[in-house]
Amino acid sequence: MTSEQDAQPRVGCTADADGRISFDLPLPPAPGGQLLLRLRPRKGQPETLLHRLDLRPADKGGLRAVLDPRTVLEEGRWDVYLLSEPGSARHRLRPGLRDLRALVDGQLRDRLSPMAVRIPYVTRGGHLAVRAWLRPAHAEVDRVDVTDRSMTVGARLHGASLRETAVVRLRRRGGGGIERALEPQARNGGRSFSFTVAHQELAAQASTGKNIWDVFVQPAADAPLVRVARLLDDLADRKEVFVYPTVTAGGAALRPYYTTDNDLSVEVTKAG
Repeated sequence: MTSEQDAQPRVGCTADADGRISFDLPLPPAPGGQLLLRLRPRKGQPETLLHRLDLRPADKGGLRAVLDPRTVLEEGRWDVYLLSEPGSARHRLRPGLRDLRALVDGQLRDRLSPMAVRIPYVTRGGHLAVRAWLRPAHAEVDRVDVTDRSMTVGARLHGASLRETAVVRLRRRGGGGIERALEPQARNGGRSFSFTVAHQELAAQASTGKNIWDVFVQPAADAPLVRVARLLDDLADRKEVFVYPTVTAGGAALRPYYTTDNDLSVEVTKAG
């Protein structure tokens, strides 16, 4: 750890089930102090979205800033900085205690549209940030079962429900509109569903090399596609945490996985 990191303040945070995040810093009171949340821009792009949160004396000492549930955070990664006073230089913050217990069973609660999710996490560089998702509707994965012949996914809808014309669509990324359409098995009045896809079917439509199939559900014939993902718990990044087995079928190796956005996809690698 560098001396520069040692000098960076630590900030503790507590996430509530309703989306509120409280940030606590063990610093003496100072007028005008703020936390700055900055939406991390894409490489080579300028920053465009900032949120400032006032720091106020906390009941047990130190300073506290609160991100209100009504504050809209666009989807992405928000870096957290300290501003000791208005117009001062930004200082990155190292994480202290993160209390995320209220998020652990978030998949059990119904969510309204639009669905907003915010999870504090630690970046690769050891700094505090907030991962945010903002979606009109969402299909939360609750299980992925992989056998030698097929993959079965169960999910629960938030902000939408399935109609008789609902369909699950696996779209091959960069494949010029190639997709597999599957009929979902609905439960709980259309709020939950499952589907099964045979490995041979995806292998047969794969081109040589790596193919990525992104998973969506279309709740009705005229409804927008809803990405199937897993967002409603305390994990900001699950790609390296949830690792499913690789299966060989039809001359291809197949495995479901979560993307860097925690969306569900299927990788199909076919030999030449």
